[in-house]
Amino acid sequence: MKKNTIMIYGINTLYEAIKSKIKIYKIYLNKKNNKNNKNNKNNKNKKIKKIIKYSKKNNISLNEIINFKKIEKKNHQGVFAIIDHIQLLKIENIIPMIYNSGKIPLLIILDSITDVRNFGSIVRTSACTGVDAIIMATKNSVTINSDSIKTSSGGIFKIPICKEKNIIKIIRYLKSFGIQVIAVTEKTDNICYKFNYKNPTAFILGSEEKGISKKYLSLCNNTVKLPLIKNSLTSLNVSVACGAILYETIRQRLIES
Repeated sequence: MKKNTIMIYGINTLYEAIKSKIKIYKIYLNKKNNKNNKNNKNNKNKKIKKIIKYSKKNNISLNEIINFKKIEKKNHQGVFAIIDHIQLLKIENIIPMIYNSGKIPLLIILDSITDVRNFGSIVRTSACTGVDAIIMATKNSVTINSDSIKTSSGGIFKIPICKEKNIIKIIRYLKSFGIQVIAVTEKTDNICYKFNYKNPTAFILGSEEKGISKKYLSLCNNTVKLPLIKNSLTSLNVSVACGAILYETIRQRLIES
């Protein structure tokens, strides 16, 4: 592959890449599957037809092959492509744009999230709930690769990803713009439903092994937790917790507004 390119796979992932207008260099289709499904009118094959049409219209190299050996264990659905790398952004450039658009900022900060599936699920949910950006540290964070893009179901093309060297500095920066920083952690007595998320908000989520760093917790405006039934498990999967707190935010902003 060319330098600064990345391979993606899966129909929805490629379809979202096309809609995002990211640079696509090559598309590969499974010749056997494409032949068998040519007359099939289901949603999957409608997208395949749109992918083929897009490649022809934009002069993108389209290759029909039989053997997907390199990714045979992946859920590729008979499709993969070579695209431009995912551009990482700076949150300092994004915050003014959010305010200028008239939107109330909604951000996610990830502390030491290294699991690809958790990250992908968080990105997907964030894209569905209107999160403006996801922020994480340059070190000890998940790599943006084929698997993390796939698990986001193409959501990564819809939401800015910011990798920052100094998260403490970023938390202070966000607070200076009137954004409340709230840690979602089981190590608190504050039930999440008692707080107001209609104001500009950034949620911090930590890894399931270590939780949120104490140095980050000390800077937060509040800490909240999702309630658990007595004698149940002691914690939630981080991506599930992320989804729950984001949908409580959407409930407040859309239904209670």
